[in-house]
Amino acid sequence: MPVYAAYGSNMDPAQMAQRAPHSPMRGTGWLQGWRLTFGGADVGWEGALATIVEDAGEHVFVVLYDVPEWDEQTLDHWEGASLGLYRRVRLRVQTLEGEVVAWFHVLDDYEGGLPAARYLGIISDAAEKAGAPDDYVKELRSRPCTSLGS
Repeated sequence: MPVYAAYGSNMDPAQMAQRAPHSPMRGTGWLQGWRLTFGGADVGWEGALATIVEDAGEHVFVVLYDVPEWDEQTLDHWEGASLGLYRRVRLRVQTLEGEVVAWFHVLDDYEGGLPAARYLGIISDAAEKAGAPDDYVKELRSRPCTSLGS
């Protein structure tokens, strides 16, 4: 079964249960050599959108879900892939059980811009609900943001 890795609001298991009801949480892990950032401020509704970019010294906390084919299209729709906002990439994730290959939605736009405070709060809350380490959640909450959508 394909494995999906969430690094944004889909880290929240309750949200994923609504968006992809046939996709159980598999666990958590770290995407090594990448960092969480924001981009596409000119296409976002409330500021820049979450994405990941390669960065050798960084890592991103992710939540893994087993996603059957019929939920993949729903997730693509929710993430704006059908609008060309995001594209899929397959990357290796480190878990306590070993390495897993998972697919991610990555913004198909330039890095830069600030996320809205409300959006950043949703991502931070999702990370906390998924069991991200306290220091990771604290770093998310302390990122610069705009007051749009607050």
